[in-house]
Amino acid sequence: MTTDLELVDAYWRAANYLSAGQIYLMDNPLLTEPLTPEHIKPRLLGHWGTTPGLNFVYAHLNRVIRERDLDVLFVTGPGHGGPALLANTWLEGTYSETYPDVPRDGDGMRALFRQFSFPGGVPSHVAPEVPGSIHEGGELGYSLAHAFGAAFDNPGLIVACVVGDGEAETGPLATSWHAGKFLNPRKDGAVLPILHLNGYKIANPSLLSRIPHDELDALLRGYGYVPYYVEGDEPKAMHARMAEVLDEVVDEIHRIKDTEDRPRWPMIVLRSPKGWTGPSEVDGVPVENTWRAHQVPLAGVRDNPEHLRQLESWLRSYRPDELFDADGAPREDLSELVPDGTRRMGATPHANGGLLLRELKMPGIREHAAEVVKHGTTHSEPTRALGRMLRDVVSLNADARNFRVFGPDETASNRLDAVFEVTGKQWQAETLPVDEHLQHDGRVVEVLSEHLCQGMLEGYLLTGRHGLFNCYEAFIHIVDSMFNQHAKWLKTSRHLEWRRPVASLNYLLSSHVWRQDHNGFSHQDPGFIDHVMNKKAEVVRVYLPPDTNTLLSVADHCLRSRDYVNVVVAGKNETPDWLSIDEAVLHCARGAGIWDWASNDEDEPDVVLACAGDAPTVEVLAATGLLREHLPQLRVRVVNVVDLMRLQPDTEHPHGMPDREFDALFTTDKPVIFAYHGYPWLIHRLTYRRANHRNLHVRGYKEEGTTTTPFDMLVLNDMDRYRLVIDVVDRVPGLGQKAARLRQLMQDQRARHHAWIREHGEDLPEVRDWTWQ
Repeated sequence: MTTDLELVDAYWRAANYLSAGQIYLMDNPLLTEPLTPEHIKPRLLGHWGTTPGLNFVYAHLNRVIRERDLDVLFVTGPGHGGPALLANTWLEGTYSETYPDVPRDGDGMRALFRQFSFPGGVPSHVAPEVPGSIHEGGELGYSLAHAFGAAFDNPGLIVACVVGDGEAETGPLATSWHAGKFLNPRKDGAVLPILHLNGYKIANPSLLSRIPHDELDALLRGYGYVPYYVEGDEPKAMHARMAEVLDEVVDEIHRIKDTEDRPRWPMIVLRSPKGWTGPSEVDGVPVENTWRAHQVPLAGVRDNPEHLRQLESWLRSYRPDELFDADGAPREDLSELVPDGTRRMGATPHANGGLLLRELKMPGIREHAAEVVKHGTTHSEPTRALGRMLRDVVSLNADARNFRVFGPDETASNRLDAVFEVTGKQWQAETLPVDEHLQHDGRVVEVLSEHLCQGMLEGYLLTGRHGLFNCYEAFIHIVDSMFNQHAKWLKTSRHLEWRRPVASLNYLLSSHVWRQDHNGFSHQDPGFIDHVMNKKAEVVRVYLPPDTNTLLSVADHCLRSRDYVNVVVAGKNETPDWLSIDEAVLHCARGAGIWDWASNDEDEPDVVLACAGDAPTVEVLAATGLLREHLPQLRVRVVNVVDLMRLQPDTEHPHGMPDREFDALFTTDKPVIFAYHGYPWLIHRLTYRRANHRNLHVRGYKEEGTTTTPFDMLVLNDMDRYRLVIDVVDRVPGLGQKAARLRQLMQDQRARHHAWIREHGEDLPEVRDWTWQ
């Protein structure tokens, strides 16, 4: 071992000193004078307990990176240990390079300490502001998924992922252990999980720290890993053991990279005290190696002289005068442990993926378009056409290896299976003769965990690649919280000039609420859109393409976009082809517009029939046909909305319409009957400031459903064509008496429908065979 472990220990002590200083100190960063209450922050925030272990791992990784010239990305599972990553990136110089106002000297140390968990400063957890990070520390459970996503198609990269033992209790993390069964040893990078068992969470012991060694070992080996153990509390022995294990583990990873078989990847179990090297007791009760060390071990420092004395003793135990020179800069010998340039974990371009991002080569959409001779008279399956387009995206970018499709066992179910003409599903586990499309090196990743799909895709995108997540609409809710974290990451990153834009997170939600009639009520939920709409307008986009050609246009746009979360909801079943490809491109560019060919309003309508979504569009056009037949004098304007954000004012969203444009489209005083894909109140929420909002009547999903027919789903939720015609009769002034018979006819049709499906088990013939005339 060429590097003296005393240097590793000094580096570790320096990181621990800087970490504790961030939690406590506003001034006197080098302890050049005795601590006084004025040197202490008025609010003490942060997490100490996990931090010494993170610093320990970081210091040892620096040694092995420098000695072996490794390319390593550090993923911090216990992201609340933010002081550790801030301390280490400052020590290695990347923090000061990123933020020149926090230099590597006494003034910079004071700034580093003062800004931590301070108004106008930086968060207490690992966040986008931290160089070298791709993993938001605001929520536990996703670190391993992010790590494996980062490793895909990065054959020279080792992703060192520290997994907290509290984090290990979460569902997403428990599933993520299986991700090793997808990693191709030759074509992908390696993930080195480091399970950090420090024994406690906020107020309880952690499960994996309290089970017998043989049970823990069996669990990890059952997941497919070979665990190496580093356990203890005496620093000198722990340094020696960690260095020994890291060398063995790196040797094993290099050996694995030369194999074709599914390997048993190495991992490290680090068992160290919680709050290691901190106060052993406070006020007569144990702190180190207990749950009391989780956050701030000494809480009353400003008001308690004994606590203040104990804090100073704790800080001086790291011997800062040996670690920093008189100006406050790290001593030169510490730099001997710092890797060079972008080998520093805080400077790796993999953690600022926009630096590595290459444009996708995109096929033309016209070659996949549905031919439309007359509006609405032919039918096609939108997602099947998208599958052919994605097949070509895979082919065009095969050499670059920078595009993947992720999904929970639903690629074929969502009719994207054309991709399997040119690639397979990546899979390293056992295969049988009956299996299809499984291969060691595929561009599709399927695992029946929405958490794992989302996490791997996020890691893939944040390290500079492109992808698509396809899922059943009702079950995308499983990743609500993960979407939250990613949207917050993007929002923050967009305001950091040094973070370069990354490819957007693209959701394709199919098998949606209006065609889950066969699966029933549990599979019917369009509410993810509502959840997405709560996020900042600069980050989120929602598209509801009504047919095949609009889906192709929207998908082309989304795959080219940067720094967004794009939600695309599209059906997989046959639907009318409403627009030619040229019309579709123009309509999608508008985001919302009048369909002249379906309207007869000339300059001023009597009523506006609006729609957003494929099933609502069919019903609006069918209702329009009924009105043409029975009330030919009624002037009807049909408006289709493909970009949901267009409904907002332009002051609220970049895609929003100015009031004049909205008023021109929807009028200022005419009734608007709006058929919407999801929950009706979202449309009211988006339009409540508009002049004509009081005349807006929205139909959509209202939590009525069962195992039934597609049209019955619409009837149950009052969004069928007959109900829409009744709404027109009821809401157009002066029409009620003139159209009384039409209203009665529509009510009779709804009653006839109920009787028909109970006798025949299928929809009315005129519904099944309906075509736009």
